[in-house]
Amino acid sequence: MTSFSPSAGRVWIVLGMVTAVFHIGLIFYGLVPNLIARPLHMALILPWVFLYAAKTHAGWWSGLVITLIGVSACIWIALNHQILRNQYGFLENGFQVALAIALLAIAMEGARRMIGWPLPAVALCALIYGLYGQHIPGEFGHAGTPLRSFLGTLVVAEGGLWGSLTGVSVGVVAIFVIFGAVLNAGEAGQGFMNVASAAAGRLTGGAAKVSVISSALFGSISGSASANVASTGAITLPAMTKLGYPKRLAAAVEAVASSGGQIMPPLMGAGAFVMVELTGVPYTQIMLAALLPAILYFLTVWMGINAYAQRFDLQAVPKDQRPGARMVLITSGFFLVPFSVLLTAMFIAGFTPQYAAVLAIFTGAAALFFDASPRMNIAQGFDRMGHAFLAVGQQVAMIAAIIICASIIIGVLGITGLGIKITSVIISGSGGSLWPALFLTALACLLLGMEVPTTAAYVICVSVAGPALIELGLEPLQAHLFVFWFALLSTITPPVCGAVFIAAGMIGENWLRVALTAMALGLGLYIIPLAMIANPDLIRVSTNTTGALSAFLMVGIGLTCLSYALIGKPRWLYRALLTAFGLAACFVGILTT
Repeated sequence: MTSFSPSAGRVWIVLGMVTAVFHIGLIFYGLVPNLIARPLHMALILPWVFLYAAKTHAGWWSGLVITLIGVSACIWIALNHQILRNQYGFLENGFQVALAIALLAIAMEGARRMIGWPLPAVALCALIYGLYGQHIPGEFGHAGTPLRSFLGTLVVAEGGLWGSLTGVSVGVVAIFVIFGAVLNAGEAGQGFMNVASAAAGRLTGGAAKVSVISSALFGSISGSASANVASTGAITLPAMTKLGYPKRLAAAVEAVASSGGQIMPPLMGAGAFVMVELTGVPYTQIMLAALLPAILYFLTVWMGINAYAQRFDLQAVPKDQRPGARMVLITSGFFLVPFSVLLTAMFIAGFTPQYAAVLAIFTGAAALFFDASPRMNIAQGFDRMGHAFLAVGQQVAMIAAIIICASIIIGVLGITGLGIKITSVIISGSGGSLWPALFLTALACLLLGMEVPTTAAYVICVSVAGPALIELGLEPLQAHLFVFWFALLSTITPPVCGAVFIAAGMIGENWLRVALTAMALGLGLYIIPLAMIANPDLIRVSTNTTGALSAFLMVGIGLTCLSYALIGKPRWLYRALLTAFGLAACFVGILTT
């Protein structure tokens, strides 16, 4: 049975259900050895990567062979985890060597099939460096590691494929992906749109502002700029063009607003959960730290729309196209109730994020059996559940393929010590000064982000540059948020700007014109991470609320001035004054220290 056959639908729904039950079960089951849970996690995603996503029959048949080999290898590791643990990362025979090579190759090929060649190419280069780097003269060479120890550390120990990053994918990311899939399968998406229309539809530029609010709400659970554009854009783009908005502006608004989903708590494109593992900072603190910068980002887009309203006739959404109060109230409950359960369980009951998310999943799953009438509809509920399981399988596989492949790179950095050497280069190249080091790191994030997804770019960059920034005086969370934000730049920055490409294609506009408009609207994406360094209190809302709100106010004023200077139509003298004052307000922390 292939993924091309209509009769295969039930098989994929069942597999998606197994994936969901497995990951939820891990939360309740207790301590499961890592060499069981993590290989089985990879085994569950392989059919989605190699069979469901296959575009040709040849690709499907080759994917079937790869899937059978990969699933068998993962199950073998899970069954023999106790024996492998006692090997301490050393492969004892030729079979184990072959198995290790096969799993590494499958991990890289899986990432290639899901997101293209750049990330697996980096992983392959890392492996070649690990195997032959001892022949490189100078400080970038390493002492060398025996083949069986090198491959064993990556595949039968917890230093590569089954490392801490994969643990994050298994234990936390998958749970929140399930939560998002359940919400999106029901009325929550329409609830987002209705709340946004009611809140902003009547304002000047209302259709664009609806896009901003709905994308912020939807992005908070999807964590994907592309998914955000495709879903909310299907509604907001036609609405904006129908009201006479320039196509480049409509597409830019949607691309920029949708990109903010990856910095909007709670999901943050899986970045928040990886950050927990890499920094040791509790998830709730990361959520709070990321909240004010994310609000500033959407505030900047909002002000940019106001500035564009001075140049174009940006109309409000007609009253007859805005939802009524009753409909807003009913549909908003489909996301407000699960979100309330999630936040109450985390912040009041003190449950772990993943346990709180499971409770929210159960709440959201119950809501699938109700529609906006509101009436219970059992048949519709089971149909929505099927769509949710399909989404779970696809989305867990996408993120897991990225994280497992990136784990190879992190594993090699740990074995060879290359990360420490790159850290030394960054410090020496910056002359021991923080801001030049930030510039070098930002450039590396932008370049790498053009080739690989945000989470992977963040993981790789922070692994090599994070220690240098921390050594130069940044707090760990500051350094990680800075890198994460700059890894996101490529969603709207040419030449590779995924969100812009999708929005421009949906509306039929030249992508470069859209990108230039998006960069102006998304000004906050370039300024806010620097402002977080200049004003450290901006991310200290949990420990210094007054200081955080003060920094939030100053940076917000600064970004507003910069938006009007860049987008509005002031005279050149006012433009210069607005720019100077805006920069001073954003970086007031530097001026006062």
